[in-house]
This record gives sequence, structure tokens and C-alpha cells, in this order.
Amino acid sequence: MTSILDNSAAASASRWSWRTLKYIMAFTVPLAVWISFQGEGAWTYTALIYAFVFLPGLELIMGPNATNLTEMQKEVVANDRYYDVLLWLLVLVQYSFLIYFIWSLAQGSRAFGSFEWWGMVLSMGVICSILGINVGHELGHRTDRFSQLLAKALLVTSLYTHFFIEHNRGHHRNVATPADPATAKKSEWMQVFYFRAVIMAWWSGWKLEAQRLRRQGRSVFHWTNEFIQLQLLQWSLLAAVIYIAGWEVGVAWLVAGMFGGFLLEVVNYIEHYGLQRKMVTENRYERVQPHHSWNSDHVIGRIMLFELTRHSDHHHQPHKPYPLLDSVDNAPQLPTGYPGMMVLCLIPPLFFAIMNPRLERLHSEH
Repeated sequence: MTSILDNSAAASASRWSWRTLKYIMAFTVPLAVWISFQGEGAWTYTALIYAFVFLPGLELIMGPNATNLTEMQKEVVANDRYYDVLLWLLVLVQYSFLIYFIWSLAQGSRAFGSFEWWGMVLSMGVICSILGINVGHELGHRTDRFSQLLAKALLVTSLYTHFFIEHNRGHHRNVATPADPATAKKSEWMQVFYFRAVIMAWWSGWKLEAQRLRRQGRSVFHWTNEFIQLQLLQWSLLAAVIYIAGWEVGVAWLVAGMFGGFLLEVVNYIEHYGLQRKMVTENRYERVQPHHSWNSDHVIGRIMLFELTRHSDHHHQPHKPYPLLDSVDNAPQLPTGYPGMMVLCLIPPLFFAIMNPRLERLHSEH
């Protein structure tokens, strides 16, 4: 496909060019979820069909695009608050959807456990992952307190607050090593990886915060323990929902959050599958390089996930804002974008048949 991103002088000069407008497409995911919320029968699964059938198909048609911004464009983008405003708006969208979700179920809009109930709950789980965790991930890498507060607020909606601590202080340090819960081993089934990743990530978050407090000479149960603070906040809110709206509504939010967390771990699985950093001393691994993350330049996944798919550059420069992330020449490339790979990895034999030869070629080169 010919260059689709910022490939003309007119586009780069225009304030409202494809470079800026493309990320608005991410709002189509909440739109699909809203259709699911309002629909009946099979329509309640619109969000799932959109995310895991329509988008992967569109990705295959459009293909990848490795075009990077010019240095002049990067300077303009770096000083444009528009890209931050989009993320802030999605915080409002996420909370609006969660409130409506709780209110609607409390009104008895779906019979508990019914076909339509599952459609609504899983649709909520889709935005718990894409907005609650993915946008929370982007904001959590910012260094200002406002962005980090918004990141924590988003993770609360997905009941996945341990991610804030473990990802920023653990994953980025331990990626592509046995100490990282989010790095899948070669030929490890996604279904096995999920349970290992969830348990180890939660425990890692606790240990990292305990280590921080011990270095300060404080008890691990000191009131400044952020892990405990965030856990108390999310579970207290869930308890409040159960008390006010009933246990059925609380279970619905819990299942939606669990599905959102499951989708996150599916993404983690494909981002670092089988990759390993080399030991340079007895106690130290080599520095994180672009080839320690799988990259995807497929346009649809890039837009919908705010460039998360340019994961090699993200790990190389974690505090780089999403619109500035580059396609790196020596980064290993996925055969399709994240939406398609998320479906593929749920069929382990097929996933291994496609990915293991790529992994072996990569290991022979490094």
C-alpha cells in the first residue's frame, strides 16, 4: 500500500490532517460498545464482532505502513496538546460507559446470565481493556502527576490497578527475562500464560511496592503503600456497587474487568512471545533493545491502540508519547496487527506454526 500516513506536503502542513484526525477512529470502539448496550439478540455482540472480526479483516486489506514522522513534524506534534486531549476525553468516555453499564443493569435491562447479559458484559470488557488499561498504560508512562492520576483512575474501572506499579517498575526493567510475568516463553500456550501472568504480575506489584517502602525504612503496611491504596480503592468501589445496585451488577462489573484484564494479557503474550535478553554478567542482562519486542506497523491496530503496536520503540524509549513512536528498522515484525494476532494466539498450534520460525530466525540473527 502506498504511504497512507503523513505522505504529502499538504497533509504535513494542515492542522487537521490525517496525522491528527486518524486517532479519532479509536472512538469507533466505544460507538460499537454503545450499539451493543442498546441492541437486542446478536446485536449485543457488535463490539466483539467489530474488534475481533471486522478490524482484523480490515487490517489484512490495508496492511502495514512503516512511515515515520519527519523531525519537523515531530517538533510540531510534541508541542500539540490535541493528542493529550484525546486521551483525556477517553477517560470521560470510559467513566460514562461504566456508570451507564452499572445503572442499566441495576434497572434490569438484561436478565442475569442471559445471552444478552453476556453480550453487554463482554462489550464492557472490550473498553475496559482498550480504554481502561491501554489508555491508562499510555498516561501512566507520563511523568506529570495529572496524567498518572488519570491512569490510576482508568485502571480502577478495569479492576486492574496492580498494573500501574508492576508495569512501570517491573515489566520495563525485566522484559524478555524469566523474571517478567508479561513475557511468554516459546511454545507456551496462551491459556497457560494467562494464569501465570495474572498471578505473578499481582505478586510482583506487591513486592515492588514493599521493596520501595523498605528502602525508605518504612513498614510494608505503611499508609503510603500505593499497592494497598489502589487495591482498597477498586475493591471498595466494587463493594459499594454490590451494596447499592445488587450482587448481580457487581458480578457483571467483575466479569467485565476480568475480560478486560484477559485481553491485556493476550496483548502481553504477543508483544514479547519467546524473546529473551542475553546475560552479560552473572547478575545482569543486556540492555533492552528494539529486538526484544515484537512490532507491528499495521495501520488499524496502530490507530485503535494509540501506537501501542510500535512496541519496540516504546520499550526502547518508554516515556515517548504515542504519536512520536517510530517504526524501528531492526525490530522483529508480526505478520499482522494486534487485533488479528490476538485472535490467532487463541489457537496455539496455528500460532506456533507461524511465529516459531520467525522466532528462530530472529535468535539466529542476534
